[in-house]
Amino acid sequence: MILRQLIVMVCLLIVSSSTFAYRCTIDMRKIDEAMAKKPAITQSQEIEVRKLRTEGEALHKKGKHKESIEALHKALEILGVQ
Repeated sequence: MILRQLIVMVCLLIVSSSTFAYRCTIDMRKIDEAMAKKPAITQSQEIEVRKLRTEGEALHKKGKHKESIEALHKALEILGVQ
């Protein structure tokens, strides 16, 4: 019984980690697409978006997907993208 619960928990952990990783790449693509359209944002906002995008990608590569998503969502918020 305990072994079965442990196996289920490990499987859920693996699935949730890969879901976060997938989410990062989707958000990075959204930021890139929005920036390519030359959004109506200030220069300082553009700098902040680029910084957050770079930070998000670096965190993603380190396997810190939760932190990556937080940075990327801040950038998306500045851009007004959902």
